[in-house]
Amino acid sequence: MSRPRIVIVGAGFAGYRTARTLSRMTRGRAHITLLNPTDYFLYLPLLPQVAAGVLEPRRVTVSLSDTLPDVRLVLGEADRIDLDGQTLHYTGPEGDDGTLAYDRLVLAAGSVNKLLPIPGVAEYAHGFRGLPEALYLRDHVTRQVELAAAADDPKSCAARCTFVVVGAGYTGTEVAAHGQMFTDAQVRKHPLRQGMRPRWMLLDVAPRVLPEMDEKLSTTADRVLRQRGVDVRMGTSVKEATPDGVVLTDGEFVETRTLVWCVGVRPDPLVESLGLPMEKGRLLVDPHLQVPGRPELFACGDVAAVPDLDKPGSYTPMTAQHAWRHGKVAAENVAASLGLGGARKPYRHRDLGFVVDLGGAKAAANPLGVPLSGVPAGAVTRGYHLAAMPGNRVRVAADWLLDAVLPRQAVQLGLVRSWSVPLDTSSPELARVPGGPERRQEASARSGPGAAIAADTHDGGTGAGSGKGRAGDEPAKGHPGSRVTQDRPGSGTAQRRSEEELAKGRPGGEPARNWPTDEPAKGPLGSGSAKGQLGGEPAKGRLGGESARSRAGGEPPKGQSGGEPARNQPGGEPARNQPGGEPARNQPGGEPARNQPGGEPARNQPGGEPAKNQPGPTPQPPADQPPPGPDTAPGPVKRSDVPDDSAKGDS
Repeated sequence: MSRPRIVIVGAGFAGYRTARTLSRMTRGRAHITLLNPTDYFLYLPLLPQVAAGVLEPRRVTVSLSDTLPDVRLVLGEADRIDLDGQTLHYTGPEGDDGTLAYDRLVLAAGSVNKLLPIPGVAEYAHGFRGLPEALYLRDHVTRQVELAAAADDPKSCAARCTFVVVGAGYTGTEVAAHGQMFTDAQVRKHPLRQGMRPRWMLLDVAPRVLPEMDEKLSTTADRVLRQRGVDVRMGTSVKEATPDGVVLTDGEFVETRTLVWCVGVRPDPLVESLGLPMEKGRLLVDPHLQVPGRPELFACGDVAAVPDLDKPGSYTPMTAQHAWRHGKVAAENVAASLGLGGARKPYRHRDLGFVVDLGGAKAAANPLGVPLSGVPAGAVTRGYHLAAMPGNRVRVAADWLLDAVLPRQAVQLGLVRSWSVPLDTSSPELARVPGGPERRQEASARSGPGAAIAADTHDGGTGAGSGKGRAGDEPAKGHPGSRVTQDRPGSGTAQRRSEEELAKGRPGGEPARNWPTDEPAKGPLGSGSAKGQLGGEPAKGRLGGESARSRAGGEPPKGQSGGEPARNQPGGEPARNQPGGEPARNQPGGEPARNQPGGEPARNQPGGEPAKNQPGPTPQPPADQPPPGPDTAPGPVKRSDVPDDSAKGDS
């Protein structure tokens, strides 16, 4: 008799626990396949310590191959799920397509950054959901402090040393707490101008810090943050983000180069297109974590709306504790459905309390309902994390010990650039790379603010900016409208919309210009950078945008005398920093429409780029142009999870 095939999508808390439990229960009596974009399990609660330089990145990752015996690891991201044919289609890290057949499918794809229709946020903010984002933030903060210490202009120094965190939940609170300690330690080595110190701001529309926790813990966290110097503002959020700062909902403009988006998460969009009953973006399941009417389909973690049997009519929240427990129950019920285990079990939980690490010896915790603060809370918090981690306990404890007795290293590794970790992505665990492979897939809701805005504007998430009734307001500038991407319900096939398709809705089809503005322009430090600031805004054009505005006198306002001609008007938009200019699009003498013979000329590249959806060779840079690198602005960057329009329509 052939062994049953079990496929698990995602290796977060729920997926990893499901795979580990099934491996122990089945003991080789089933084919278990785990599909995940990376080869590691990420312990998210310790990610703020990676950004603050307390822990090395590998300390918070656990190898899937080493810790999951009898589980086959497949690297890739799910594109389509054929429920009737019981097959899953995915794209690998090098652009290759694959198909997995299953007898039981466990969806544990997790969650992604929550996006809101606040102008400028998608372009100028960065999330905090993956290891690349944490590494980027550590480099970025280090760079800003070093540039501020060398700046002669007090205004520039103050802006670079102002860090704005939106969202006072678990993640945002810990990022602000650790960040203030990290920058304070840096300025002891690189003193700022007299009387200046780094300023961290924590914003949220909620009435208090950590609104989802016990009020005593919230009060403790608020007190520690304020004592440390964090500017905590409740009932306030971001109304608009600009390259030079943020406009708050109370009308104040804060000059800053750093905007960290921690307003919450939303379920991975893959489940939205299954055509099955949903609850606020989550797939409805029964207490056994099984999808009604689909005996072969299970869901757990952040993508599943699991009934809370202790609170009838409600669902378990999207927390790591619940996801970890979901995984164990899902594995037991999958094994039971295949005759490889005992009877099915409903999901019930007992609240064991929560812990929040505030850096150093400070924390807020309520183990078994007993509120703690100070050193006892710090000891309980770190003990809990060591017990909960499935690996690397000794290494983590060693890093904590070394951090307590040795000065913390603050250096820029330069491994992750700003454009590599955009906010509008549902793959925060993967950084974009120049010249990455294409993905071929059908229309779907993979990522982008257009797919997220409508789902995120009505659920009252924290940090919602001016979110009182923002539905229907102007969407984020340069992005598609706020309507949810249309899927094909009831077809039995789950599909995702590509980021490239969503990008076409942006003005000029240009990719979002990512910010914070931290990367130096071409050349060594101090050789002059974007907008004339030392190590300032990267040359816009790395993603096909406009090049750095560093000419004397700045750029005149668009549409004004001496300025840049309005787009789509006769005369066209001149090519920035290029002689001759680029003619207006869709105007006589201008650029041919996309998907038409002739194609779109390549920006800043001789010879041009052939039209999309038209056969033609891949454009190559000229012989005298260096390949994209850390000091060279690449052309339009392609990532591994963006479809290739030149490929066939269906994958």
